[in-house]
Amino acid sequence: MKLLLSTLEYPPQIGGVANYYHDLIEAWPEKDAWTVLDNRDKKLLAVRGFFPWRRAILRLIKEQTQHKFDLIFIGQVLPLGIAALIAQVFKPFAYGVFLHGMDFTFALRSARKRWLLSLILKKSTTIICANFYVKKLLLEFLPEIEHKSFMLNPGAKLGRGSEEAKKALVDKYELTGKKIIFSIGRLVKRKGFNQVILALENIAQTDWVYLLAGDGPELASLQALANKSKFSNRIKFIGRLNEAEKWSCLELCDIFITTSRDLNGDFEGFGIVYLEAALMSKPVIAGLSGGVADAVIDTKTGLLVDSENIESISQALNKLLNNEDLAKELGKNAYLRASSEFNWPAQAEKLSKYLQTL
Repeated sequence: MKLLLSTLEYPPQIGGVANYYHDLIEAWPEKDAWTVLDNRDKKLLAVRGFFPWRRAILRLIKEQTQHKFDLIFIGQVLPLGIAALIAQVFKPFAYGVFLHGMDFTFALRSARKRWLLSLILKKSTTIICANFYVKKLLLEFLPEIEHKSFMLNPGAKLGRGSEEAKKALVDKYELTGKKIIFSIGRLVKRKGFNQVILALENIAQTDWVYLLAGDGPELASLQALANKSKFSNRIKFIGRLNEAEKWSCLELCDIFITTSRDLNGDFEGFGIVYLEAALMSKPVIAGLSGGVADAVIDTKTGLLVDSENIESISQALNKLLNNEDLAKELGKNAYLRASSEFNWPAQAEKLSKYLQTL
């Protein structure tokens, strides 16, 4: 089967969606099945003029004329889905659509976009949803397309820390003998890091340190909140991390926590970092929002909490800090699930078999 992916997000661009596509294609069971058409050199979006996606129309027609793909996948339903809808009128081809989360919910915000979305999805051959929550929203919007919707969660790959990075972290932040609570992500309101800082006020343990990695628009606000805490000296902002530093923190930590929440349709599509923590056998505390429940099974691989409820977050932290056996059991279960169910070769094989049935 010859497949084309038309996407605005693909490495070297950084991000969860870009990695999703790259890792899926890299793990594909059939060699050289995929061709990727991304926006490098402005191949898909024009810089000036009306309808910047007009460039994608011509490019899709050209690619299909030359290569005769069995299926063309659209990485962003808007605006690239519009280009596919128009292009296949002039050069007929079958197309599928990937949906991740905000790409879909943001398109529902206006009547015009909902109309376009409906046209694009009804005309598509298949819709691949990256999590159960998006599939649920999709079927609430267009229940008649259930027969061609398919869910494919992201996979995760085990990375490597380094002894040098671990030693540097331990020395710099005085981690020896401490229980380490770790968060990483873009510092935005949706991630709920402010809720974690507030919840730390109720932690009974006296030997913990909270490491918060990342950068973003909420940095100053979070630092101000931490400075007001009675445990301000235990809350460490450690900035952006490279891959070795990230995996070193995941190896060092006792608990991984990110209490993401849904803010007006802005939600966590899945949360690959939960799986990355799982691959290091770490128990996870996660906010029950968006597609997070696909990544974390409550009381089995981690604890799901109400992101808006400070007491709920505090109780989960205290439970894991004070019960090492429970923390180890959750971490072990998380590892077994992540390594068996969420490795990319298994996910790629799953989608490949599904596409062969179309």
